[in-house]
Amino acid sequence: MTGVEDVKPGSLKAWMAFTRPKTWGVAVAPVIAALSLALFETGRFDALTAFFTMTIALLMQIISNMKNDLGYTEKKAETGNRRGLPRATTQGWISISAARRAILTLIVLALLNTAVLIWLGGWVFALIGISSVIAAYSYMGGPKPIAYTPFGEATVLVFFGLTAVCGSYYLQTFTVSANAVLLSISLGSIAAAVLAVNNWRDRVHDKSIGRQTLAVVLGDKTFTAVFRIMTALPLALGLVMAAAPGFWPCLLVLLCLPLCLPLWKQFGTLQHEALNATMFGCVKYELAYSVLFSLGALLACLL
Repeated sequence: MTGVEDVKPGSLKAWMAFTRPKTWGVAVAPVIAALSLALFETGRFDALTAFFTMTIALLMQIISNMKNDLGYTEKKAETGNRRGLPRATTQGWISISAARRAILTLIVLALLNTAVLIWLGGWVFALIGISSVIAAYSYMGGPKPIAYTPFGEATVLVFFGLTAVCGSYYLQTFTVSANAVLLSISLGSIAAAVLAVNNWRDRVHDKSIGRQTLAVVLGDKTFTAVFRIMTALPLALGLVMAAAPGFWPCLLVLLCLPLCLPLWKQFGTLQHEALNATMFGCVKYELAYSVLFSLGALLACLL
């Protein structure tokens, strides 16, 4: 991240700080992997459907990022003991009015995208699309934001794991397989780990302002164990998925082990701003898992 003094209000750097592109991989990864799995298991791939599936996933991530930034500023939740990345609205890089307009614009685009998905996949995607928008907005919006509860990681698991993977798979195949569910848990767990690092880094600040995140509620020792489960579970489930007939190339995901193990050490030793690298390390882990899984699925198609 560029230094605070280098960012001019309304500039491209300001909008990048507001939308946080480095986290977009959390949205992209499950869609890529789900499309590859659908191709292996059913031989189906529709490019138009894939495009709108990918765009809705990105829109949800960006809306969540922007609302999180704006929500903190509106609630005056920024205090001197917070150690995370600077928030664009708090710094004055993006005005409150501009931030609200941007969020509203993306919500409209997300609803239009959802309308296309309803046309492609049926009315079940009305529920998925609307609930996704509500969840993204409610993370820091409304009278009882999800960010102030212990349910943030679970919300990520549901929407960036189960919904993203199974929804993407269903749009291609009109069914959901056992491996699609296992894949959704795998990628959802890593996505939840991204938020877990964020909440771990900010646990002292969060406790001081009344945020009862999972890191605050569970305490250091238990939450550390939960993080390790979140990051190790995808590798174990990779072994399970590879047991499917002809799907042994899925074992390529085990090559992510060198990315996973350092996260354990960093989580237990680093503090404050140093944990930002660990958070983005989890994003890289999820992207690598998705790419290796997809390569395994494509290789399995050729064998």
